Amino acid sequence: MTRYVGAIDQGTTSTRFIVFDRQGAIISVAQKEHQQIYPKPGWVEHNAAEIWTNTREVIADALIRADLRPTDLQAVGITNQRETTLLWDRKTGRPLHNALVWQDTRVDTLVAEYSKDGGQNRFRDRTGLPLASYFSGLKLQWLLDTVDGARTQAEAGDALFGNMDTWVLWNLTGGPDGGLHMTDVTNASRTQLMNLATLAWDDEMLATFRIPRACLPTIAPSSQVYGMAQFELAGVPVAGILGDQQAALVGQACFEPGEAKNTYGTGCFLLMNTGEKLVQSKHGLVTTVGYKFGDAKPAYALEGSIAITGALVQWLRDNLRIIGTAPEIEAAAASVPDNGDVYVVPAFSGLYAPYWKESARGVIAGLTRFANRGHICRAALEATAYQTRDVIEAMEMDSGIAIRELRTDGGMVGNDVLMQFQADILGTHVVRPLVTETTALGAAYAAGLATGVWSSTADLVSNWGIGKTWTPNMPEQKREAYYASWQKAVSRAFDWVT
Repeated sequence: MTRYVGAIDQGTTSTRFIVFDRQGAIISVAQKEHQQIYPKPGWVEHNAAEIWTNTREVIADALIRADLRPTDLQAVGITNQRETTLLWDRKTGRPLHNALVWQDTRVDTLVAEYSKDGGQNRFRDRTGLPLASYFSGLKLQWLLDTVDGARTQAEAGDALFGNMDTWVLWNLTGGPDGGLHMTDVTNASRTQLMNLATLAWDDEMLATFRIPRACLPTIAPSSQVYGMAQFELAGVPVAGILGDQQAALVGQACFEPGEAKNTYGTGCFLLMNTGEKLVQSKHGLVTTVGYKFGDAKPAYALEGSIAITGALVQWLRDNLRIIGTAPEIEAAAASVPDNGDVYVVPAFSGLYAPYWKESARGVIAGLTRFANRGHICRAALEATAYQTRDVIEAMEMDSGIAIRELRTDGGMVGNDVLMQFQADILGTHVVRPLVTETTALGAAYAAGLATGVWSSTADLVSNWGIGKTWTPNMPEQKREAYYASWQKAVSRAFDWVT
């Protein structure tokens, strides 16, 4: 009998459940969006109860579509939007507050306060991360200090902290009735509370950020059998957890040091595998755990996180309304031969890697009466490619490794205008795999490795195949002129908030 592996992909804008076969092919998929909540400028929240309801619905829907039962699945994995921070009541299962999304900037004053003593990098040696509003630890501190009774509950172990992987796992395995309160090393590495070398919660970080240990989940490998699912997946082993970008690294089969992938989603996230070597960045990147399979040593990664890429297309659609649907941007961008000297810097929540400028805000530069809708659409797409080059240059300086091929995935990789410009501005081959749902696939791979569906990473490498390759064809002088103008535009975005 054919057995499959399921993956819960809990993302920033939607939740999906995908069923894969042993070759990594998609058997069934269901998806449902959830509400984006913006209480104040720079604040972004999610309703975690809505997300759990949606998770159950997409699991049921995907199984029904393929006429599958839980017994047809050998394992299930979880992948998730990282850094999105939640506190909930252990006894009732009710969130104490909406989840604070990774894009949320409300803790920027805490970032400034902690940076006064030792600078933005004071915890980098310990956690691999700079001080920034991006990570979970300070978001958790804000919840503990702001929500009535939250700190008292957390100190007693009656309020539980988790990123969305922990929330989904806890509910999936029983919730108030014995749900597992766990996370994996990749998600824990994004809290700024875990010691990268020991893979354990760091006492000094907990004391500095005033986080009670009693509210924290147990840290586990990315691939092992954690427990059995209930509800729509009753009896299926939950056996893999990876933060979404590490899941894409696994789904892209980047298991050798120097191999890199870029995921083009709401934001862009570029990871390079550095193997067992923990490389501290000196050029604005973060050091993170790539994955840890069972008892094997962890693989580390360098990461460049870009806050706004696909979200810029949504902004053009929803806020400016210059496109009706997201796919329309490709035709609009292709209607002009170049950007007309227009540059869009989407620093809506500040700038992440490699700049880490909390005070930056978005700008559109180079506007003249000549500029039209097509130029703005093209500049918006090009912003994604320019930001990716920013990160790759930093990555090559940190690692000493030149990236000869960039593996890509995510929702924007179907856009040929963007992908060709990405190859042109990098001067590097850009590759799209046959299976582009690499985030969910990585979670499925982690679960399948723990349950014998795949025997080793060599099986996963053999599944990977090229769908399309873009080759650079832009002259070097033109490439560098474009990039110099981009850097000038970025500098205009700095220090807008004072």
